[in-house]
Amino acid sequence: MRLVDQGGLEMLDYDECLRLLAAGRLGRIGIVDHGQPVILTVNYALDGEAPVFRTGPGLKLRMGAGSPACFQLDSWDLDTNSGWSVLVTGRLEEVTGYDEGTLVSRVRELKVTPWAPGDRSHWMRLVPSRVSGRRVGPG
Repeated sequence: MRLVDQGGLEMLDYDECLRLLAAGRLGRIGIVDHGQPVILTVNYALDGEAPVFRTGPGLKLRMGAGSPACFQLDSWDLDTNSGWSVLVTGRLEEVTGYDEGTLVSRVRELKVTPWAPGDRSHWMRLVPSRVSGRRVGPG
């Protein structure tokens, strides 16, 4: 049975959201910088239900670790007015050598290849508290 939200959009179930997230490689992370929302594009992979990306010293590492964040992936077909969007909300954490050994090795085995130049040796992970998605069909 298809579930529809108040706006008439199809609600994607949890498994479909994870399937779409697992197939992606480029998404957007949302964090708060000095009280202002910031959206940044990242190359990522999925660790279970957690988006994982690499970053260098800077905003994502400085403001993101331990703070609330969101991650979005979407796809649109402008010719048919259709598409989908998946949103993961939770908190960011840096994966370090102090974490559980299996987490560190599992995350570092993921295929995350940043397009941006420079040092991207810090691994970040969005620990989800909620995963949701919507699909809109041809208008």
